[in-house]
Amino acid sequence: MKKTFYGLAILSMAFAACSGYDEQKTDKPKDKYEQTKETLEETEKKNPQRFLTVDGHDRKNLLRQTVIKGTIRNNAKIAKYKDIDVELAFYSQTGALLEKDHEVIYETVEPGGKADFKTKYFAPKGTDSVALKILGAKTE
Repeated sequence: MKKTFYGLAILSMAFAACSGYDEQKTDKPKDKYEQTKETLEETEKKNPQRFLTVDGHDRKNLLRQTVIKGTIRNNAKIAKYKDIDVELAFYSQTGALLEKDHEVIYETVEPGGKADFKTKYFAPKGTDSVALKILGAKTE
């Protein structure tokens, strides 16, 4: 009786091990690569703020306008971004927020690429600095 029980237990483990091996063998490495690539593309499209960075500087022109020159960089591997919404925050010398505004940059930024932009504003009185932040973007 014990021999029959042990024999059935060994056979059931052997069948379970064989069926698991077949499932692993049918999953091709190329399929996994395509799934990972699709997942990366979806992540990049859903989170443009995570993959786009903006930096820039400001100065005053002769008309007392604040001229802001900046660069947007796309750190994504697959996604292209366009119509990028940039928030402009104007701060006083003591760091108090005076005003917020936003500018849409109507350019397409390729993966690993960059786009330069320039905009002019009549900044609030007492503006000492301007901070730039990406709010969102559309994907192609």
